[in-house]
Amino acid sequence: MKRMTLLSIGLGLIAMGLVAAAPPAADTFKARCAGCHGPDGSGQTAMGKAMKIRDLRSPEVQAASDADLEALIANGKKPMPANPNMDAATIHALVEHIRSLAKK
Repeated sequence: MKRMTLLSIGLGLIAMGLVAAAPPAADTFKARCAGCHGPDGSGQTAMGKAMKIRDLRSPEVQAASDADLEALIANGKKPMPANPNMDAATIHALVEHIRSLAKK
């Protein structure tokens, strides 16, 4: 019994370490989104200008529901690619990050 408890505690600590190792939304945004959307979400990059990307800080984007933004990130919308391997927690964190861009 004592061995099972120690095993459970050890696995729990490993799991917490894995969760803590997930990159913050700002890092994910920088790695996956900023190339086109820019670090501030303005879309003022060479690629963003060429594709006429909306400013993520704009009232129109900010008025979209979280569910709509999450679906857009997950499923993509031309020219933005889908993110089929991105988990729901990361997508939700990205939506929160997009919301924070309008406040800066």
